[in-house]
Amino acid sequence: MEEDRSFRVLATRSDGSLRLLDRETYEPVVTAPDGHGGTVDGVHPGYRIDADLDWSSAEPTVRSISVRRKTSYTFVDGIDPVFEVAQQAWTEARMADESMNSTVTRNTDNEVNGVLYVFAEDDGGRVFESFRDGTRPLEPLIDRVNEGEGDDPRDVFVLRPAEGAYVIVTIALRKGGQFAETLRETYDCPAPSEG
Repeated sequence: MEEDRSFRVLATRSDGSLRLLDRETYEPVVTAPDGHGGTVDGVHPGYRIDADLDWSSAEPTVRSISVRRKTSYTFVDGIDPVFEVAQQAWTEARMADESMNSTVTRNTDNEVNGVLYVFAEDDGGRVFESFRDGTRPLEPLIDRVNEGEGDDPRDVFVLRPAEGAYVIVTIALRKGGQFAETLRETYDCPAPSEG
């Protein structure tokens, strides 16, 4: 049985398998480690792809793959220091007794360069992990940004401060822009090498 759908790449594994999020059903899919007809070497977490999956075995294989948008996902746990806009958003959420808050980020010229969300972390630290494994999709947040800003590639950062009380999701409007690069340098998370 073959199926051609739109997916978000959640993770690429050293064994050759991919963890994908079906953009229609929001269900995570883990592919087989090998046996792919289409090359999976050039994809990275965050990429939006169209993939034709072969479900004739227990773990699907990729028959063909086409990269639609090279958005990049970066996950960093235990960040320190937390940048001021995120601290302020979290403080405002706590004062309002809310479990989440959102705001825009601005550069030194006061131009909007990103969108930031904060989410209360649960006692087991599962909110951060649920973003990473796709059980809590980032897709609606990205779609909301794209509705207002166009459907360009983005740098998406999911960050958990060292004290662990909340999770920050930051969507940089310009992939590879100054805001994204500042976050990468601050939290030592270089961009993947893209061909």
